[in-house]
Amino acid sequence: MSDDATALEQTADDGLPAALLRRADGVFFQADASAAACAAAVSQVFLGSACFIGLDYAVFSKMLYNVGPDLPPALRAQPLLRFADSIAPFPAPRRALYKTVKVINGEAEYYFEPVFFDVPDLPPQPARLNFDEFVADMWVKGIRFGIDAPAVRDVIATGRLARLIVARRLNAVPGKDAAIVEVSPDIHRSNAPKDMGEGRLDLQTFQNRFPQVKPHVKLLRKVPRTAGTRGFELSGLVLEPPVPKDFELTSVAGEGTVIEHLRGGEFLVSAVEGFLSVDPATRRLSIGPKIISREGVSARTTGNLQLTGEYEEFGDVQEQRLVEGGNITIHGDVFGNIVSRGGDVVLSKNLMGGTVNNADGAIRVRGVASGAVLQTKRGEVALTRAESCIISGSRVVIGEASNCEIMADEVVIKVAEGCAIAARKIEIVHAGPRKQTEMLLYALVPDTAKFDKKIAELLPRVQQAAREAEARQAEMDAITGQTEVRNYLTLATRVRKREVTLTPEQLPLFQKMAEAVGPSLRQVAKISLAIKAAQVQQEQAQGEVAQVQRQKAALIRGSRCTVELLTGDVLLRTMSFVPGEPPPYDRPPKELKARVRTAAPGMTVLHAGPVGPINWAPSEDGS
Repeated sequence: MSDDATALEQTADDGLPAALLRRADGVFFQADASAAACAAAVSQVFLGSACFIGLDYAVFSKMLYNVGPDLPPALRAQPLLRFADSIAPFPAPRRALYKTVKVINGEAEYYFEPVFFDVPDLPPQPARLNFDEFVADMWVKGIRFGIDAPAVRDVIATGRLARLIVARRLNAVPGKDAAIVEVSPDIHRSNAPKDMGEGRLDLQTFQNRFPQVKPHVKLLRKVPRTAGTRGFELSGLVLEPPVPKDFELTSVAGEGTVIEHLRGGEFLVSAVEGFLSVDPATRRLSIGPKIISREGVSARTTGNLQLTGEYEEFGDVQEQRLVEGGNITIHGDVFGNIVSRGGDVVLSKNLMGGTVNNADGAIRVRGVASGAVLQTKRGEVALTRAESCIISGSRVVIGEASNCEIMADEVVIKVAEGCAIAARKIEIVHAGPRKQTEMLLYALVPDTAKFDKKIAELLPRVQQAAREAEARQAEMDAITGQTEVRNYLTLATRVRKREVTLTPEQLPLFQKMAEAVGPSLRQVAKISLAIKAAQVQQEQAQGEVAQVQRQKAALIRGSRCTVELLTGDVLLRTMSFVPGEPPPYDRPPKELKARVRTAAPGMTVLHAGPVGPINWAPSEDGS
């Protein structure tokens, strides 16, 4: 059963609904009555051809629709709310004075003009409208909300002609959606030019493009949603505001963050120290050791970058922009310059006219490198396709290379056209010229001069030790060749081996022989020690020579060149380098290009022509 029906059924002793109370001092609403019960009670009075005299329209609207200013505190505390003086009949002749009302777009328009009673056998008698009756008449005609009481009272009091908007619909007021408020200033970027000190600014670099935060820092706060305000049609029907949108902080909480309920609300807090990043797809805020950017590197977005952590960029690196860091990954095209302190540099797309330098680590380009420079001091350079590039590194691996200058310890290429390549180890499947550009190969062979010099320095020591041993041996032979010494040594050897047994009579004679040759024997012992020392020196010197020869042979064996298929003239020459010095490929780009494109004195032609394959390796002597 509806509230309206309940209100109509519940009546007081004087016939009024229970929500109303009529006393000698006025008409009251029960303060605890619902708005629906009050509206039903009022409707019962109005539809019963009655009206409220001395109507307080503000209290009337507040109880029925809860709109308008709040009631005074003293009045709100009362169990009864007075809103009229009394209830009086609203007879039909009086009701006939009130004309129709025009409703357009939520506004009720009424034309106020002089009104007259129709009296039989008499001319029309002037009459006056009444605000209390006006409210009752409008209610019956469906205008139950939003009457502009001051305006209507004024026009009735003055009796002037007027076309007036007497009531207006109250539109619902939308609430506020839940929102996020930034709490920490640490999450803000600073795009101001970098201060270089002494009043100098680097206009190419921003002050703080990638904010870094400490752990346990409040980053974001959730502002709860706020409900809207109801509106009402002129008929009194409720216009509900749209439900404000809500969200959970979990929707923006990424790795390295936690949600905490603290004094002041719900916060997103950093759990670790690191760099802030926001995923544009999920809008999640994450904190980690890697810097992640999605806007590209340009004068407009970031300026030049000098980074302390790992860096991952999803946009492009524009021309003349510089990115310095370590473990750099670029998912867009690179037109600028990449400088890495170490770790891998990975370019997911193309390198067009830019440069990549890595002090200690690999360089990998999954797209095309064109007109670019790629150099690493220690590490591999891997490309799918390279065109007109200068490339150097410990190892270079390319799918297709054309018009490139390459120098490395090892080069592995599937297809090479019009390139100039110098390396210790060269492995190419297809090689040939490209249009008017030659296909040049250089086998890097070590300069063994220092090994030859070392061997030349050691050989005289071997010979000197051998001569010393021979001379001492001659001295020993001369002494042991004397008759007395030879006879004693022969007899002593037979006695030691027990081939001869001396009789007591012979023993003194044997001892006398020993005393006679004693000085000679002592001299032989000294010479024997000298011979052993000379032999040790000879063996040491020979061992050092053998070791240098092995080192030389191993170094020579490190060079080789193989080309499976020649698609035109290919020229293979030697190019010497000095072992122990900085790697031959560790050179500026212009110097490297000039070296592999220009023949130098002392180079030996190993192959020339279109006939292949090429399978060259040096002999042990380096030829």
